[in-house]
Order: sequence, then C-alpha cells, then structure tokens
Amino acid sequence: MVDAPVLVLAATGGQGRAVTDALLRRRARTRVLVRDPGRAAARELAERGAEVVAGSLSDRDSLAAAMRGVAGVFAYTTPFEAGVEAEVGQGRAILSAATRERVPHLVFSSVAGADQDSGVPHFESKARVEADLASGDVPYTVLGPTYFFDNALGGEERILDGFLDLPLPPDRPLQQLARADLGAFAAEVMLDPAPYTGQRIELAGDAPTPADMAASLGKALGREVRHVQTPLAAIGNPDMHAMWAFLDGPGYRVDIPALHDAHPDIRWTRFADWADRAWAVGR
Repeated sequence: MVDAPVLVLAATGGQGRAVTDALLRRRARTRVLVRDPGRAAARELAERGAEVVAGSLSDRDSLAAAMRGVAGVFAYTTPFEAGVEAEVGQGRAILSAATRERVPHLVFSSVAGADQDSGVPHFESKARVEADLASGDVPYTVLGPTYFFDNALGGEERILDGFLDLPLPPDRPLQQLARADLGAFAAEVMLDPAPYTGQRIELAGDAPTPADMAASLGKALGREVRHVQTPLAAIGNPDMHAMWAFLDGPGYRVDIPALHDAHPDIRWTRFADWADRAWAVGR
C-alpha cells in the first residue's frame, strides 16, 4: 500500500468514478480532480473521504497542482466532447504535468485494439497518447478496456421495449468489461505498481454474443428481448461506424482465460450477472 495519495482524473466520469470507488473501498488516500467541486457527485466523493481538487484535463497548471506529491495518477482522455485532436491534447497536457511533477507512476486508460492499426478515430487518438507515454520519462502502465457492459444502457428505451440494437451478427462474440472490474484492476495497479510498470494490459470480463446479451437482458427484465442487427450503413457517425466495422472484423483480441488466471483477485463479472443487477425486474 502506498503512503502518499493517489490521484484520479475526471473522477466523476464513468471510468474515473469506478477507479475512485475501488480505491476508497481499499481505504487508500485518494485525491480526485473534477471540473466543479460543488457538484453533487464531487461533494459525495468528499463525504466519502476523497480529497477533491478542481481542474481540467487540458489545463497543465491545474493538472500539475493536483499531481503534486502523489504516488500515482489514473488518467483518462476523451474525444467525445471536442474531438480526437482535443483528446491528444489532453494526453499531452497530462504527460507534461506528470513530467513536471515527477509523478512516480501513471496509469493510462486507453482502449483494447488501440495497438492494432484499427482505423477507428478514437482508438487511434489513444494510440498517439500511448506513443507519447512510451517516449517520455514517466513510469506508466496502459490499460486497454474492451466494450463496457453499460454501453447497452444507451439503448435503454429500446431494451425496455424488447429490442437490443447492435450492428453485429447474433452469433458474433463481443468482448466486454464491467466498469467496476476496470476500477478494481486499476486500483490494484496504482497501489502496487512495480509488477505492472511498462506493461500494456487489455481487459475483458466476458465475450457474449448479441443473442446471449438479449437472452440475459430478457431474463433480468422478465420478458423477451430480441437482438436486432442494425445495418452498419445506418450508423452515420464516422467514428462509431469505424468502431463497429472493426468489432465485426478483427475485433478485440484479449486472451480472457489467461487474463483471468493471472488475476484471480478480480471478480471478472459476467454479462449475465451484470444484467441481473442492472436490469432486474422492478429496477
């Protein structure tokens, strides 16, 4: 267990919150960077014992101030607000601040497949951040999560109406991960970085097919849910179109049995178990 605080960037987002939750459960000294400490989500983290500081992923000075004296940093970048070039800019701001403050270890959450020349814009932007990390002086670990289970929540109304829309064939496995499992893995790396330094580790908990997913959601809801294969041509967003083309082509390549055998302390949630909790009748 490290003595100095560990810092989680973007701590009220999906990934940052999962990592923060895992660290607080382990009673680690946890500092979190948020845009607005006055928001309810930030106040709740403070009430649970986190040290809350204000800052922005694109502001080197606020990042450096938050990183001062920490044992490690969990970093996540996003292209979904201002585009892929802005995401690369976030990564460079984070790395610049970490270099300035001589951060002992940085955990960067990228994406599985970012090293496959996927052609997916938001995979390629993360690959550029990874390249900057590899050429820098900050000790690091890259985590590559696959598709998150709760991405299915984006189609909540359709699922409640009995349809799971995915642009994949019904029998095509899709490697996926619970955010809580990412949080648990990242917390382990941050609190014991030596075995992981310099590694790139891709993460998946399960690989259900769309037909499996629909069956699990139907069981949780107590009524039939059918998979509907959305035509790829109907996906107008170029980034999402490229991602689904990749997932129906080369796809993720996590060796799930080997990963789980190597890390038995992570609970590795199955999609069916996640669905039972997230979509149970009476939710």
